[in-house]
Parts: sequence; C-alpha cells; structure tokens
Amino acid sequence: VTVHKDPTCGCCGGWIAHLELNGFQTKTIETSTINRVRARLGVPFELAACHTAEVGGYLIEGHVPAKAIQRLLSERPKAQGLAVPGMPSGSPGMTGEYEEYDVILFGPTERRVYARFKGETQI
Repeated sequence: VTVHKDPTCGCCGGWIAHLELNGFQTKTIETSTINRVRARLGVPFELAACHTAEVGGYLIEGHVPAKAIQRLLSERPKAQGLAVPGMPSGSPGMTGEYEEYDVILFGPTERRVYARFKGETQI
C-alpha cells in the first residue's frame, strides 16, 4: 500500500500501523500538497479525508479499515476505490469513542455504501 500523507499528520501513522498489523506492507510518501495528489489521482472532493493510498489498482481515501480493503481486493469490483470521508472518531488510526461510519465504494458511474463499521468492527 502506497500512502500519501502530510508530514505533520499524526493520525495517518496510526492508520498505517493498523494496515501493517493486518498484513499489509506499506510505503509512505510525505507531501505538503496532498490535495494536488488527490486531484491527480481522481479522488472526489466530497470524499476527501486525511490521507490517500493506492493498492492493487484502487484508491483508498481516509481511515478505511483493513477488512474493507481486503474485501475490495478479493472481490475486485469495477470501481476507483474506497473512502471514509472526514475523520470518524474511533476509526483505524483515530482516537476517541467509537462512532458508526460508512465505507463508500466510488467510481465514475457509481457511489454506494460498501460496508458500515464501528471502530474496526463491521456492523
């Protein structure tokens, strides 16, 4: 997983550690122009979050749980990737009480809820 992140961000490191604990190998690219990276890769503005990653031909935007990424790579749907917009409390890499949040599958012709999580647990 190649992760593009701002060098001043702390929660990105927590998300990267979550991926590594779940068997992913990561490579980090620090950039102070993360919005330009998102635009170049094609992440929709309204789905933007904290960091942007690339894995297996897909984009991963924000604090997407490893389980959702593993499912994506197993199912291989026709899509650009997955996103968790914003920075939900308790999502992988984020501290605080666990709140429920959606993982969005997005592509040029479709956008839908792919999974729902509370923390790292799919609900």
